[in-house]
Amino acid sequence: MEIQLLCSGERHEKLPEKYERPESDRPRLSEVCGCDKVPIIDLGCEEREMIVKQVEEACKSYGFFQVINHGVRKELVEKMIEVGKLFFGLPVEEKLKFYSDDPSKTVRLSTSFNVRKEQFHNWRDYLRLHCYPLSNYTPHWPSNPPSFREIVSNYCNEVREVGYRIEELISESLGLEKEYIRKVLGEQGQHMAINYYPPCPQPELTYGLPGHTDPNALTILLQDIHVAGLQVLKDGKWLAVNPHPNAFVINIGDQLQALSNGMYKSVWHRAVVNVEKPRLSVASFLCPCDDALITPAPPLSQPSPIYRPFTYAQYYNTFWSRNLDQQHCLELFKNHPP
Repeated sequence: MEIQLLCSGERHEKLPEKYERPESDRPRLSEVCGCDKVPIIDLGCEEREMIVKQVEEACKSYGFFQVINHGVRKELVEKMIEVGKLFFGLPVEEKLKFYSDDPSKTVRLSTSFNVRKEQFHNWRDYLRLHCYPLSNYTPHWPSNPPSFREIVSNYCNEVREVGYRIEELISESLGLEKEYIRKVLGEQGQHMAINYYPPCPQPELTYGLPGHTDPNALTILLQDIHVAGLQVLKDGKWLAVNPHPNAFVINIGDQLQALSNGMYKSVWHRAVVNVEKPRLSVASFLCPCDDALITPAPPLSQPSPIYRPFTYAQYYNTFWSRNLDQQHCLELFKNHPP
């Protein structure tokens, strides 16, 4: 397969044909409204019961929320964005050292989503990294820019702690013991996708990423504060989520939808692109260990569990064998009606 990275520096006057979506599957950007009521939760608040209630309301109504005063240092967040931009600004031959379209690779630069299987490509490149335990993976990460490994390692450590805190809040919001979700998920894996969306000549014809849910447990997204692109689906309408200063976007993933027996929804979201500016985002994923048995928590399984038990490895392999915008992967793991 010929490798064609969007970050090669080539400018396109017209959208290449393989990126152009059929008319029925386009973002319809003029119909997108701003999401003025995005839940913003202050993790620095000392009233835990209030935070738990806010998490419950956000997970039920939206499937996502933003957090501020989360504990990740502002200067580290800024360095993370900067080092991502420096990586994608490297000469293409330097970046190609990490190119692979094999989803099993623990360090890989790729483009679109699943170039082996998809009919239409997405307007993004990304660097995907496995991040936990760090000692297993950092030696294989890019060493250029020279600060890459140190900055990304520090960022991963601090974001992981945020994820743990949020999982505990979600457990409590479901009426479960604080440690329930963490115990079920086991020694969680951690992945990162540094996404790069170059300027696009015809953004109304394509996506950075089409609508999808995340296959993991929890996603912690750092948006480019200067360039919007995230949209979420609520009540059948796509809403734009503008970046909030010093905030992370928290997405409920498929595994938490299953654990909650559908009480909390894994949010459908997508990334759109623009004609003028590149956009960079950093998505951090907390994932169950491969042999974690995912099944609705017993207190939430009445009158019956919606999903049959499955391991995370089974789910992850199924997810990556499909196109991103196919039927929701969780549908394949439902209990069949009698």
